Amino acid sequence: MTSQPAGPTPSASPGPSAQAPPAQVSTPGHIDIALRSFGQPNSARRQFDFLDDSYEWRRVFSELFGTFLLVLVAAGGGMVNARFGGDVTSHTALVVAPALMVAAIILFMGAVSGAHLNPAVSFAFALRGNFPWKRVPAYLAAQAAGAVLATLLLWALVGKHGTAGLTLPGPGISAVTAMIWEAVLTTGLVSVILGTASGAQQVGSFAAFGVGSYIALAGLWGSPVSGASMNPIRSLGPALVLGDWTAWWAYLAGPLAGAIVAVGIAYILRGPGGGIHGSEAAQGTLGTRWIPERIGTPMPAPVSPHDHGRPPAQSSQAGEPRLGDGSDARSGDGSDARSGEGSDAGSGEGSKPGSGDGTEPRSGDGSEPSSGMT
Repeated sequence: MTSQPAGPTPSASPGPSAQAPPAQVSTPGHIDIALRSFGQPNSARRQFDFLDDSYEWRRVFSELFGTFLLVLVAAGGGMVNARFGGDVTSHTALVVAPALMVAAIILFMGAVSGAHLNPAVSFAFALRGNFPWKRVPAYLAAQAAGAVLATLLLWALVGKHGTAGLTLPGPGISAVTAMIWEAVLTTGLVSVILGTASGAQQVGSFAAFGVGSYIALAGLWGSPVSGASMNPIRSLGPALVLGDWTAWWAYLAGPLAGAIVAVGIAYILRGPGGGIHGSEAAQGTLGTRWIPERIGTPMPAPVSPHDHGRPPAQSSQAGEPRLGDGSDARSGDGSDARSGEGSDAGSGEGSKPGSGDGTEPRSGDGSEPSSGMT
């Protein structure tokens, strides 16, 4: 039996080291540790991304709207050209316009959904491990809806003009040749997309220029063979609305085959996917890096031109007029706030603080130094 040492009994309350850890609200502890591991490969984090689907409708709408704009330009160029005689738009403009539209869409809403705009891109991102498979069906449905709505609008506004707006094999080109051609072009496109999205490149929003440049270049030399679609929904959407299914399977199989080849090339170049940068590029950063609300401190419009840069809730000091009284922001009587009776308005004796003679330190006549009279 051991004796207890004399002295006060230690407190029974647990110290800081013995306190219970904070309760995990939505994820178990080991998952939370994996989520907090900055710079770690996304193998643990990826399977828990986007469990909160509260923003999913914004991502889906982003894909619908972006694909609508893309098909509006890609199919609209040919339909508008045919409506006005076939000579108003050059071949160069017809293939460069969709490329510029894709670049613009990536820049202005790529952070919302990743700006896939293309089933082949969604398929490639999922196969690469950067995008959850469970979200692919909703993206494909949104892209299809956007393409159909754009073609319906074009039909209503400029009418149907034969095969204008469709992507078809060129004269003397078989459907098999068109399919292989589309596969080759799409391999290059998806390789550019996966490469610029990877953490190895770290190009960020400059990916828009790489993707847009490739689409323009591929269209300039490849469109006479197959139309250089590289996008199944860009071809099948107008085909559905306009009722022309010529060689439709070539524009479905070709881009999908090209996407698979591009994923293999990406593995050879950079190893497995699923890293943080690639996943953020594929999925967007909505809900992880930002949420849809006002960013920054609210800054209302200034009451007067002199209020630029002032905090919105700045309190007035004694002797200073308050804003919003219908007069100049620095004056209570419509004159300069620094000139009341030839003295500074912020002084209780009609003088500039720090002056003992009631006058402006740099003036001997009690007036504003830069002015001879009020």
